[in-house]
Amino acid sequence: MDWIWEMCTNPFLLTAVSAWLIAQVLKTLINAVMNKKLSLERMVGDGGMPSGHSATVTSLATLSALTYGPGSFQFAVTAILALIVCHDAMGVRQETGKQAIIINEMMEVFKTLSEEELTEVKLKELVGHTPLQVSAGILLGFLTALGMYYVVL
Repeated sequence: MDWIWEMCTNPFLLTAVSAWLIAQVLKTLINAVMNKKLSLERMVGDGGMPSGHSATVTSLATLSALTYGPGSFQFAVTAILALIVCHDAMGVRQETGKQAIIINEMMEVFKTLSEEELTEVKLKELVGHTPLQVSAGILLGFLTALGMYYVVL
């Protein structure tokens, strides 16, 4: 049972989860303000401002640098992970969202023109991030790690 306590008190896990949770709450609130409607789905949804993925991995890399130093193996692994995740969020996943929008629009046109009933398939459009959303996530992750390192841990 010690492993449960160790996991629950792991500063790296706590920092990463905290950064993700803060990002998701902010994303939900920003979405509610922009759309004048609270959608709790945004708490676990992809896409939006700020990037929860970017905040999570950046907080982990920052805490690794603060704890083990920028020359450490731990920082190297988490920094490379952060670069890959942030690049993917702006690249492949953002393009996937753009494609989903176009496919959904095409399905609506086909549905309108078709005399037959089409299978209702709506692809998820919010899957990627803009550079601004990723940058906001990176800043949030950095600040979360600093706060955890200097205030909480």
